[in-house]
Amino acid sequence: MPTSAQVLEFLQSADGIVGKREIAKAFGLKGQEKIALKKLLKDMAEEGLIDGKRTAYHRMGGIPKVTVLKVMDIDDGQPFAIPESWSPEDGSPPPRIRIFEQKKSKGRHAALKVGDRILARTEEAGSGWTAEIMKKLPDQTEGMMGVVELDEAGKPWLAPVDKRIRTSTAISDLGAAEAGQLVMVEPAGRGPRAGVKVIEVLGDPLAPKSFSLIAISKHGIPNVFPEATLEEAQLAAKLPLSQDKREDLRHLPIVAIDPSDARDHDDAIWAEPDGEGGFNAVIAIADVSHYVRPGGALDREARKRGNSVYFPDRVVPMLPEILSADVCSLRQGEDRAAMVCHVTISATGKMTSTRFTRAIVRIDEVIAYEEAQRRIDDEEASQNLVNLWDCWKVLAAARDARDPLNLDLPERRVVLDEQGKVAEIAVRERLDAHRVVEDFMITANVAAAKALEKKTAPVVYRVHETPSREKLVALREYLETFGKKLALGQVVTPSLFNRMLKDVSDESEKAQVMEAVLRSQTQAYYGPNNAGHFGLALASYAHFTSPIRRYADLLVHRALVDAYDLEQPKPKGDIPPASGLSDKDREDLAAISDAISKTERRAMEAERDTIDRYVAAWLSGRVGETFETRITGVQSFGFFATIIGLGGDGLVPVSTLGSDYFRYDEKAQTLEGERSGKKYAPGDILELKLGEANALTGALKFVPLDSDGNPIEARGNRPQFRDRKKSGGKPGAKPKFKQGQRGRPGNIRHQGKKKR
Repeated sequence: MPTSAQVLEFLQSADGIVGKREIAKAFGLKGQEKIALKKLLKDMAEEGLIDGKRTAYHRMGGIPKVTVLKVMDIDDGQPFAIPESWSPEDGSPPPRIRIFEQKKSKGRHAALKVGDRILARTEEAGSGWTAEIMKKLPDQTEGMMGVVELDEAGKPWLAPVDKRIRTSTAISDLGAAEAGQLVMVEPAGRGPRAGVKVIEVLGDPLAPKSFSLIAISKHGIPNVFPEATLEEAQLAAKLPLSQDKREDLRHLPIVAIDPSDARDHDDAIWAEPDGEGGFNAVIAIADVSHYVRPGGALDREARKRGNSVYFPDRVVPMLPEILSADVCSLRQGEDRAAMVCHVTISATGKMTSTRFTRAIVRIDEVIAYEEAQRRIDDEEASQNLVNLWDCWKVLAAARDARDPLNLDLPERRVVLDEQGKVAEIAVRERLDAHRVVEDFMITANVAAAKALEKKTAPVVYRVHETPSREKLVALREYLETFGKKLALGQVVTPSLFNRMLKDVSDESEKAQVMEAVLRSQTQAYYGPNNAGHFGLALASYAHFTSPIRRYADLLVHRALVDAYDLEQPKPKGDIPPASGLSDKDREDLAAISDAISKTERRAMEAERDTIDRYVAAWLSGRVGETFETRITGVQSFGFFATIIGLGGDGLVPVSTLGSDYFRYDEKAQTLEGERSGKKYAPGDILELKLGEANALTGALKFVPLDSDGNPIEARGNRPQFRDRKKSGGKPGAKPKFKQGQRGRPGNIRHQGKKKR
């Protein structure tokens, strides 16, 4: 009998949906083995590993079969939800899922309300996703935040700060809060009618620094260090720099190239020619493992946080400031503990030898990216800096030969003035200086992964898997709408996507294809099992270069301490004795990797939410202006667009596109007007008028324009699209009664027996 992993591998390689007969034939199963296969497939479906109905199966993609959903809207009695956990790399909005009762449910669940959490069984239908309720889950009180508003009668309500929630919640206990203030609340009772009570007043929601505070609270990011953690940090900061098992590299003019406003410096680099066209290089990384040791209060808090979180106005660090911004940081002119990767690079950019040591380093200079680039461009650079650029050119040639995934994805940068208000929002400039550091870091990360493999030591890999079969099939179908082909019989590599993008000459079409390729990618994660890094076109990859801000890197450092026998004498005082991996951490590496993958996604969501709020605040004074936008996603209810150069996704509801009926083509990811033939697709560039900019939620709303630049007249409350399954198949006919509403129709009165 095949294992579930073998069945998944077969389904991954199969061309489309396959039946039980094909699976049995592939594994040579007969008689009783087929019965066992049937049970295995049923179990795999219940676990959410595969999807299918009795005879046809395919590997799951997108939303898990069974997952937690959060109700975000009640439309005409019909609940809609989104996945509670949703953080795709392409930043696409979560799918809107229609919720139904289980067909065989013995009893009805209490009516759902906005904010409810449910465990549901999901299914992808032709018109979108649907889900059946399995059970309601307890409310989560963490991160319940909003702004106090008063209605005409003076009754207080909690306005949401989450752009996905459209309804307000009644406040039963206002406490000392006033209208317009940002507050934290908790449920006032068990039932939905109990409302919420204010437990903390946070102040002005639009004041500087409120946007990051909202994200910290909403996502439950720990931002106050426990006293025990701070006490251990003070002790750790006083640890001496022993030269026992630590080489002295203070004579090397190592430089750190970082952002101009960086407070912590994880990495520094040095290189010199080897006389044969190659280079000897040193990549020095802050030796955080010397200070943060397994089992201590510092380690527990760092693991809980998982990573530092970066907002425009503040950083929530993984480690206390005395370590992150001082003792661990590779500061100019000061002796620092480092974990060093020594690497020899050939003239073709290949690593020919590597070794890892602990060292004492003294950074020769900390240089901003812009300044390093200026010196190179103006030919004012020292020989040390020139050597780094020359070494990078060799590494870059090897990278180009590897041909990693090349998607031109601009990064937004929010610049604040002295008062904490937005001074500028711009696309972050990519300099060669950034690429120099990036390629040195990738080299060290690969070296760390391969060194641990060679030593048969535990590795926390940075994994980016090949796109799933489902996503590739969807991409192929989408490309067919452009008249392009994607052969799934060949080995899928980043080069395949790069060539595909290179062959598209039309810039608008290229943007659409790039969006589609981005949507096809999987989410990167940490794990002890190697599946390669698809995007970087690397067989083995780990994160080694940022232990001040990433717990994954700290774990890799500890593994290197053990693998290279770099443990130093036990420190004095109340500090954990060892700096390598503990036995418990070795056993729990999979669970730890999963946990820090989740904290990474949490940080990404919080950072993205905060930037969206800053962008909305920046644009709130420009409502009514017209902007050049690009469509980023299309759904049956409308499309999302982002302002080119600024970012910030905004919705264009299908009801605002005029009197035409727009059909949603899921395969082509388009909305097409039935009469006009007008199409909207991801990647399209169009002029849109900014209709709303809500700084509190970060939500934008756009208004479509006609050919003369005037707003298109909305069609009011007409149906969004035809549904021939309703109302006897008459296109556009309204149903007789409101769907999803309990009780008798409103036009029927039940008199019953008269009382006497």
